Amino acid sequence: MKSAQRTHKWMKAQLAKHKVEPNSGIGKAISYLLNHWSKLTLFLSQAGAPIDNNVVERALKKAILNRRNAFFYKTLNGAHTGDLLMTLIHTCELNGTNPFDYLTELLRYSAALSVHASEWMPWNYCETVARLTRLTAA
Repeated sequence: MKSAQRTHKWMKAQLAKHKVEPNSGIGKAISYLLNHWSKLTLFLSQAGAPIDNNVVERALKKAILNRRNAFFYKTLNGAHTGDLLMTLIHTCELNGTNPFDYLTELLRYSAALSVHASEWMPWNYCETVARLTRLTAA
């Protein structure tokens, strides 16, 4: 936080001592930073806060890609199915699961899935598959 305070003081000094022309590109940038300083440096008050929001932006890209693909759905049911599959694929990716393998196992064990759906989430289905494989092998 001390370096941010030094930067803030330095920028104010640049404008106050007329070392930077206020109408120049750098002068406008400094003015913008000073005018929005509290909002731009808010993340510094929380230790470990990320400096960017790339995780959120990647998630939004998935939604935008799905929206573009939705133009090609021919029916409302097709759009619903596409949205459901996109959600499953994205959830798998967030949990480090291969979406193709996950969906394949869901189809393979569809009877067991309908009985205990909570055991077939992307983050815990591997244990369920292993357990069922041991039971059928015994």
